[in-house]
Amino acid sequence: MSAADTEGGVHLTLDALRALARAKLAAVGLALDHAAAVAETMVAGERDGCASHGIYRLLVAANSIAKGVVVPDAVPVVSEPARALVRVDGGGGFAQLAFERGRPLLVDKARAFGIAALALNHVVHFAALWPEVEALASEGLVALAFTPSHAWVAPAGGTKPVFGTNPIAFGWPRPGRDPFVFDFATSAVARGEIELHRRAGKPVPDDWGYDADGQPTTEAEKMLAGAMRTFGGHKGSALAAMVELVAGPLIGDMTSADSIAADGGRGGSPIGGELVIAVDPAGFLGEAVAEHLARAEAMFASIEGQGARLPSSRRYAARARSLAEGVTIPQALYDDIMRIGA
Repeated sequence: MSAADTEGGVHLTLDALRALARAKLAAVGLALDHAAAVAETMVAGERDGCASHGIYRLLVAANSIAKGVVVPDAVPVVSEPARALVRVDGGGGFAQLAFERGRPLLVDKARAFGIAALALNHVVHFAALWPEVEALASEGLVALAFTPSHAWVAPAGGTKPVFGTNPIAFGWPRPGRDPFVFDFATSAVARGEIELHRRAGKPVPDDWGYDADGQPTTEAEKMLAGAMRTFGGHKGSALAAMVELVAGPLIGDMTSADSIAADGGRGGSPIGGELVIAVDPAGFLGEAVAEHLARAEAMFASIEGQGARLPSSRRYAARARSLAEGVTIPQALYDDIMRIGA
């Protein structure tokens, strides 16, 4: 593993970043199979220019391990509650390995039945969902993923936390091209973005959330102690409620309020479940798949043809640069990472 100091921070190849993440996760007691899966998610975020879901999350994961929120050597158990359903009990470990263990059966069932769903139960979440839907879309499937988090977000019209950041992710296969993927929190912004502002001592927009007294604030620390807002007012609030339901009670797992209660003030990552749905276009279309995927390409062309940007295109551009040039980690963040496990 090698690193080079630059004016903007510490430059690393992606291989060096991956080795660093694995080593630090192992140093704080995470089993090697979990460390490999978790590190891959962090590397993907940094590689694709998503700093709030990149190697910064190594600090988040290490904190959850240290606080006893995560079972570091959990063994995911795969089961089949119905013909087109897969369940993985993550045993209290991070969600990445549980997804890896359930993904092959989810793909097989989606191809066999046209549609299938995967429930991840009893897992810990700290990262984005797009790597999971992108992986499924890369296999030719249409994918959706949902997960609650901790109760950090107020409903529209309120100022007290009820929802999590409750992301929704979607993936669409594009033959010969990177999949169309989007992943967004139903909160006004990802919580990690507020945390990065706090670390940098920068103010946050006052429409991102409230302080503990329910007043708008530009101080990141006060917002983290208060409540975030949903995006789009009542529309984002309704979507957040949907995520709570389909990835909580529907699969027999926690809501965001349950999750933060289970944390018990330890300050760890959200605990609970995730729902992943995979659809095989051939289930509806048979031999006409290519024809109808081409119609989708026409829609994408009409978007880009007028100068609009497709979701995920910026990530793919950042990915191309990172694969060729590596990434640069801010010095302060790198120093914090190097203290992990020391």
